[in-house]
Amino acid sequence: MHLAYPAVLAVLLFCTGLYGVLARRNAILVLMSVELMLNAVNLNLVAFDVWLRDTLHTGQALTLFTIAIAAAEIGIGLAIVLLVYRNRGSSDIDRLRDLAEQAGAGDGDPQPDTTAEAAA
Repeated sequence: MHLAYPAVLAVLLFCTGLYGVLARRNAILVLMSVELMLNAVNLNLVAFDVWLRDTLHTGQALTLFTIAIAAAEIGIGLAIVLLVYRNRGSSDIDRLRDLAEQAGAGDGDPQPDTTAEAAA
């Protein structure tokens, strides 16, 4: 098998994922697009590992590491998205930017000390 076939497929997957990250406004779709890009990288790692006939199988080991990182990323990312959706009612990325601007505007107000209230 030629190296060009999995390489072209990986490029198409990565470009599709990049388009999804840049064009989508829903946070869950952005996370899915990042996963698509990571899978394109995994495909390249395994294809080059097979093509180079590496005896240590470094590409496959790096692929397993990338899969573990992707699983942790999706777990933490979904937890954050669900928390934002529960608090804001939407997982729109543009509204998250508004949240950051609103948090910077109210910095002058003193916050109550919740640790003292919890101890009392």
